[in-house]
Amino acid sequence: MRVERIDTIAALRARLAAARGSGKRIGLVPTMGALHKGHATLIARAREECDSVVVTVFVNPLQFDRADDLERYPRALDADLDLCDRLGADVVFVPSTTEMYPASPRCTIQVTGLGDELCGRYRPGHFAGMATVVMKLFQIVQADVAYFGEKDAQQLAIVRRLVADFNVPLTIVGVETVREADGVAISSRNQHLDRCERQLATALYQALGAARAAIEAGTRDPGGVRAAAIARIPADDRVRLEYLEAVDPDSMEPVPQILQPVIVAGALWVGRTRLIDNVRCTPPPLS
Repeated sequence: MRVERIDTIAALRARLAAARGSGKRIGLVPTMGALHKGHATLIARAREECDSVVVTVFVNPLQFDRADDLERYPRALDADLDLCDRLGADVVFVPSTTEMYPASPRCTIQVTGLGDELCGRYRPGHFAGMATVVMKLFQIVQADVAYFGEKDAQQLAIVRRLVADFNVPLTIVGVETVREADGVAISSRNQHLDRCERQLATALYQALGAARAAIEAGTRDPGGVRAAAIARIPADDRVRLEYLEAVDPDSMEPVPQILQPVIVAGALWVGRTRLIDNVRCTPPPLS
C-alpha cells in the first residue's frame, strides 16, 4: 500500500513540512471515515488540483449529541485506507481521541446564527463540536485547500464563515452531492438501513424534488413549497420528517418569501437512521 498512515500530530506535521517548504499545494479532505463514493469524489478532486493530498479519518465525539449515535457511527478503517490508496492520496491521518483531545477542551468554537436553524435546532452542540475539530484540523495540516461535500450544506456554510471570521489562509471548495441511481444522497449512515428502509429513504429526495418543482413553477410562499414537499412523504410509521425548509444559502435562515435562489434542506428519520439532503432552487424572474 502506497498511502501513508499517520497517527500523531507531530508525525503529520513533520511529514508535511518538506512539501510545504518546497511550495507544494496541499489539499485536505476531512472525514469521519466509512468512506463512500461521495468521499471518493472529494479525494479525486483534491488529487486533480493539489500536489499533496491529506485525508483525515476521525470520528469526533464533540459533535455527537447522543451517545448511541456516536456508538453506531460506522467504522471501516481498512477499507478507508484501501480507497485512499487507490485514489492516490498521499497521507491518511488517523488520530485517536486522546491525540486530538489530550484533555477535555476548555476552549471551543461557538456558532451563532448559521447554526441555529435546520440541524442546529435538533442537534444541540453539534456545530460547535464540528467547528472546533475542523479548526483543529486546519491548524494541524495547514493545507492550501480543503474539500467538503455540498450534501452537508449547513456545515459547508459554517466552515466558510469559520475561515472568513478567523482569517484562515485556506480555500474551501464545495463538491456536488453524489447520489445513487434513485436519487438518494450517498451517506455513511445509509448502511444502517435495511432493504425496506432503503426504499423508504427515497422519500426525502422526492420531497426535495417536489419543492424544487414548485419553486421553479413560481411558488414563492415557503409554506406552499413545504406542503408540496410533505405530500411526497409516505404515511408510514417508520418515517418521520424532522424538518424541511427553504433557507438563504449564506445565512442558512428560513426565508419569508422565495424571491432569490434558495436551498431547500430536509432531515428525515427512517427507522433509527437520520438522513439529510438538500437541493438548490432558483425561482423564475418576477414579471
